[in-house]
Amino acid sequence: MIRRNFLRQVSFLTGAGFADLKGIAPGEKNKNDRELWLETLVRVAAPVLTAVSENQLKLRMPVEAQPSAVADRKKVTYLEALGRTIAGIAPWLELSEGSGAEVELRKKYVALSIAAIKNAVTPTAADYMNFTEGAQPLVDAAFLAHGLLRAPKALWGNLDATTRDHVFTALRSTRVIKPFNSNWLLFAAIVEAALLKFSGECEMSKIEYGVEQHQLWYKGDGVYGDGPDLHFDYYNSYVIHPMLLDITKTVVEATGKMTDLSALFIKRSKRYAEIQERLISPEGTFPPVGRSIAYRCGAFQLLAQMALQKQLPESLKPAQVRSALTAVIKRTLLAPQTFDDQGWLTIGFAGHQPGVGETYISTGSLYLCTVAFLPLGLGPDDEFWKGEAMDWTSRKAFAGKEFRIDKAI
Repeated sequence: MIRRNFLRQVSFLTGAGFADLKGIAPGEKNKNDRELWLETLVRVAAPVLTAVSENQLKLRMPVEAQPSAVADRKKVTYLEALGRTIAGIAPWLELSEGSGAEVELRKKYVALSIAAIKNAVTPTAADYMNFTEGAQPLVDAAFLAHGLLRAPKALWGNLDATTRDHVFTALRSTRVIKPFNSNWLLFAAIVEAALLKFSGECEMSKIEYGVEQHQLWYKGDGVYGDGPDLHFDYYNSYVIHPMLLDITKTVVEATGKMTDLSALFIKRSKRYAEIQERLISPEGTFPPVGRSIAYRCGAFQLLAQMALQKQLPESLKPAQVRSALTAVIKRTLLAPQTFDDQGWLTIGFAGHQPGVGETYISTGSLYLCTVAFLPLGLGPDDEFWKGEAMDWTSRKAFAGKEFRIDKAI
């Protein structure tokens, strides 16, 4: 009954007959992990992309936040929702493989995303978004930029010339925002990286400074400080590793520079991916430590990205990572009351838990959970999806099975 209701809801949201991708209940057999992932991603993304594409996000999306912060968050939450959703769904949009039903569904979401981006950056549009007021817009312009880098053909390639100019204007306008001396330096850097890729021009000094500072803040064993100090949270995965990887990749492709740094960052990210995989308990839970845990499964962006880029360490098999991430997605996004009656995400870690949201957390913030779904950019015949389910490290360990010992780099 739960599955039938869920599929009806997904079919309603997509209008693409995705419920016709029939199968057994999620998780009963490995071949349907991908179906579960795609159903869940669509369930999360559909309200955001549909509303912005229709210039209705500011009217439809609730703004849940700490009571004292609601007025302030209303100024920024809409760009949060769009930028973060695009960052997570982009690899799937860029894919060309899949069944006929999936291809049609993807075409629909490419069109929705293009229309949404157009409305977000068009000054006369009802859903034109704030890129300059306060500090927060820099963060979510960065996530939007990251999404464009992840889908240069499906997204950037389908924007009309006027919308491209508006995107350039929006991204450049964030230069008035001074980033904090922390992971925020990478927000400014990835905005410039996107400008470099798509316009051929950027403020290279911001890229170089963000990268150089994170080199100084590296603490060892795959872990960076968030600024000069180490913070025991998930920001190495929410921001630092993924953005360092794609910033340097973009610079290498555009200029031939930073080749050695790019290789070094990949090595460190492989180690952090190992650590992330070991944080996932046999039940698919993970420690609720540090700030911003309302991003739920988005805490595993780096592990997901390394799978997408086929850069997992030798110690991790793709099917093992898929199985672990599937368990996390189920525990965080399929928990009761994760969505409100209209399909919007609610604040929480596993369900609706408003108290876990800091004052900077609002409804739009929550859509960073989508970055756990990056491997949907791999086709259904990729080994990530085709391999038999495998126990992940902690599942082996607590089942009394042999497992690989850990080792620092």
